[in-house]
Amino acid sequence: MTYVEYKQLNPFQRFVHNFKKFFTNIPSALGRFISACGRGIVKFFTGIGKGFKNYGVTFVKGDWATKLSYLIFGIGDLHKGKTYKGILFFLSEVLYALYMIFFGWGWVKDFPTLGTVPTRWESDGFTEIQIPGDNSMLILLYSTLTLVITAIIFVIYIQNIKDAYRHQVMRANGEKPTTLKQDAQEFLDGKYHITLMSFPVLMISIFNILPLIFMILIAFTNYSKQHYTLFDWVGLQNFGQLFDVINSNKKAVTFIGIAEWTLIWAVVATFSNYILGMVVALMINKKGIKLKSLWRTLFVITIAVPQFVSLLLMNQMLQENGAVNIFLGLFNGGHNPGIRFLGDDVWVARITVMVVNCWVGIPYTILSMSGILMNIPEDLYESARIDGASPVKTFTAITLPYMIFVTTPQLITQFVGNINNFNVIFLLSGGGPTTTEYFGAGKTDILVTWLYNLSMGNEQDYGLASAIGILVFIICATLSLIVYNNSKSMKDEEAFS
Repeated sequence: MTYVEYKQLNPFQRFVHNFKKFFTNIPSALGRFISACGRGIVKFFTGIGKGFKNYGVTFVKGDWATKLSYLIFGIGDLHKGKTYKGILFFLSEVLYALYMIFFGWGWVKDFPTLGTVPTRWESDGFTEIQIPGDNSMLILLYSTLTLVITAIIFVIYIQNIKDAYRHQVMRANGEKPTTLKQDAQEFLDGKYHITLMSFPVLMISIFNILPLIFMILIAFTNYSKQHYTLFDWVGLQNFGQLFDVINSNKKAVTFIGIAEWTLIWAVVATFSNYILGMVVALMINKKGIKLKSLWRTLFVITIAVPQFVSLLLMNQMLQENGAVNIFLGLFNGGHNPGIRFLGDDVWVARITVMVVNCWVGIPYTILSMSGILMNIPEDLYESARIDGASPVKTFTAITLPYMIFVTTPQLITQFVGNINNFNVIFLLSGGGPTTTEYFGAGKTDILVTWLYNLSMGNEQDYGLASAIGILVFIICATLSLIVYNNSKSMKDEEAFS
């Protein structure tokens, strides 16, 4: 379709065309994404190859001090006059060696098996004595810590070699290495960003990256209620159970069913809040509407009430004898209809959850949309009125494209947030109605609440829960990257500037 033909379409036809185009472009976008991942993997291994090459070349060209740095950290720097850095490199090697001797090796040696000795009881003739065995959880935890520290030391090792060779070249060119005072001044000037970011990066590594690696490794074990103290590596078994639809595995049936509902929920929850919030924002900001500040304040008050309070209150109001049924009874001769909004009917419960989500979600959209509407250049509307454009035409040609352009990243964030929207499901419906078709989940559970049930419920299948968490991340990351990279916000940043 040419640009002229597209412009001749009415707003509804344009919407259908763009909607169709979006879904027809998904396979090619997914293909480009997979291709980009492939190129990234190739680039990664190519970089490793270049690293090994440079490792050998540096050894061949290095002097005796540089060559000795391959075994003893910091010798090259000490020989070239970079004393403080050489001492720091040497201390890092000594401390790592002491750590491995007195702590790390005792755990990491059991990492391949995660322990083999079970806890047992022995009798001394009078009492039973518990003889502790291996604790797989501690082995995995401390082994992960040791491996991460080893990776950090490896980076320091490579930097030690590069530093030794660089200072060798500097000396050959008649240059002197910088002093401690000069380096300190540089980190307070040209490299000040490194100084500022060092502590936050360290904290992120300790409290985010390390636990993340640990939880990813859990997905490849059979850690559960049945294997609580001593568990084993099971490879991809947990992932296989989630996709074993051929044998009608109950876990696979649960995963497929919940994944379908999660995507439906995320799409409906995102676009219902977006569209309805946009409509209300347009009405509030329309010229001639009185008491605009009052309407905005009312929606802000809705946000001011903690979400979990609103959800728990709505849960009580929607019960069989709750306020909603009592109110409906006023139109039924005073007889309580006893509608089970969150009861046995699956789609009644799901629709109820979607409607309540609008109550807690629309105010956020209204506020962001109001800010965008007030920043659309008035010149665009003046030009449209001069050209004789109708209000509908003005909305579809100016307001809507501008709002979508600005809010595309927000839409992606809301979509991912709704995939992981634990509060609304857990506090409102609790995942119900319950069913025997699913493994540890109800009909309104989404992937993140199912993950919680597997971790904290009766099943306590931590390995499976971790595998679900990895899959949720893959789904969110893939969809976010594909949609954003194909959006106008990314391809044409200056479109509305």
